[in-house]
Amino acid sequence: MCYSAKVRAEYREYVKEFGAVLSLDAYVAEYWEQMGDEWVKKLPKAIRAWFADPQTAEEARIKAAIADWEARETTKTQQDLFAQAKRLADAERALQTKVTKKAQNDQRIATNKIGQFKTKLDDLRRVELKPRDSRIYPGSLAPVVVWEGGRRVVKLMRYQCRPAGKPAAYDRQYPGTYNARRDNLEGFWCGQFGHTHGVMLADAFYEHVLRHHMEGRELAPGEAEEDVVLEFQPNTGERMVVACLWSHWKGRDGEPDLLSFAAITDDPPPEVAAAGHDRCIIPIRPENIDAWLQPDPTDLAAAYAILDDRERPYYESRVAIAA
Repeated sequence: MCYSAKVRAEYREYVKEFGAVLSLDAYVAEYWEQMGDEWVKKLPKAIRAWFADPQTAEEARIKAAIADWEARETTKTQQDLFAQAKRLADAERALQTKVTKKAQNDQRIATNKIGQFKTKLDDLRRVELKPRDSRIYPGSLAPVVVWEGGRRVVKLMRYQCRPAGKPAAYDRQYPGTYNARRDNLEGFWCGQFGHTHGVMLADAFYEHVLRHHMEGRELAPGEAEEDVVLEFQPNTGERMVVACLWSHWKGRDGEPDLLSFAAITDDPPPEVAAAGHDRCIIPIRPENIDAWLQPDPTDLAAAYAILDDRERPYYESRVAIAA
């Protein structure tokens, strides 16, 4: 499962290299505005930066919404930080008189939360981007290239696909639908495979693995399993064109429409398997992009052939760290 990825965040690359333009107007009207702050929270900072210099009325509306949210989120975080600073001071005064479990817990929790809130404030205030600003997780909004009106178009979609026609409860019933297994493309994903294909530009992907699997050993007697997040990146440093499926879910009873997508995954190459993971995304070759984006539902073999004729970089892995 590709639980997280580092998307290529430079909008100019989508425009200049891929000839893809950003499509916003209908989505802003039908989904984002109805969702209020929720869509802003799901937009990675690196993608929010796309709207710093708006070129259209829709982009200007998004910039204003982002600025308003950031201002309110900054104020709220400052208030939370002040509350935890007071909690810490109260706990430390109490501990000077008597050591209690409550005071110790308050001291520990407040210290941790103060660190979290300071990091959040820094993220809200700074202009320069850091690698973590391009990370997406299930529920994040991410840029996906699709074919529309005879050209490549970038749409911002939720990373967790809700297939068209299915109930909204699918999000909870099938929480892993941010990935589409290749061996189930004609089963669960039959409504999208051969119909609505997209690509995501990514520099790296991230997976949860068990430490002892990563280290190629058995658990020691009495040793508990430990979860580790690994970052996988092509050793060439080149970006990956990740094969995806997407869906336009039509809202019902006043619900907003939803654009969402899933990355296709397959059996892993040897180096990913050796690192302890059993799935891998599929980066397709750049020369196959347009054919992938314009599938023929009567010729699924052609789509499978593109997945087979994939890029095959060597994935270097390391324990993921905050950057």
